[in-house]
Amino acid sequence: MTAKLSTGDTAPDFTLSDADDNSVTLSDYRGKSVVVYFYPAAGTPGCTKEACDFRDSLAELEGAGFAVLGISPDKPAKLAEFREAEGLTFPLLSDPGHEVMTEWGAYGEKQNYGKTVQGVIRSTFVVDPDGKVAQAWYNVKATGHVDRLRREIGV
Repeated sequence: MTAKLSTGDTAPDFTLSDADDNSVTLSDYRGKSVVVYFYPAAGTPGCTKEACDFRDSLAELEGAGFAVLGISPDKPAKLAEFREAEGLTFPLLSDPGHEVMTEWGAYGEKQNYGKTVQGVIRSTFVVDPDGKVAQAWYNVKATGHVDRLRREIGV
C-alpha cells in the first residue's frame, strides 16, 4: 500500500517535464503556496472537467497567492494537445513512470467499477510557502472538487 501524505509532512520535491518538455521543479515555488493535483488521463471527461474548473478559478487562486500544477502519466505531447484544446494556462506535468505519484500516495490500489486495480488516485494537495503539506485530499471527485478546495482555502 502506498503511504499517504498528511498535513504537516514535507512535500516530496520533484522535477518533471511540462507540456513543452521544459523541467518544472516544485522547490522553485518555495515562498509561494502551490496546489498540486494528480489526475489519471488528459482529455478524458472527468479530467477535462477538473482541469477546466482549475482554469476557470486560476485568476482567483493566483490572486490569493496560489500556483497550480497538474500532474498525470501522459507524455508531454499529449499534455500540449490537452492544454491547447481546453485553453489551460497552468503547467501540466508528465509523470509516465508514476514515481512522483507513488511518492505522494497518488498511485496505487483503487476501486474502478467494482474491481481493485493499480492506477492514479485522483488527489489534490496544498503545499505551503515552506514546502509543507497544508491540505491533502485523496480519492476526490472531478466535479465540484475545485469549488470545495476554494472554500477550504478561503478563495
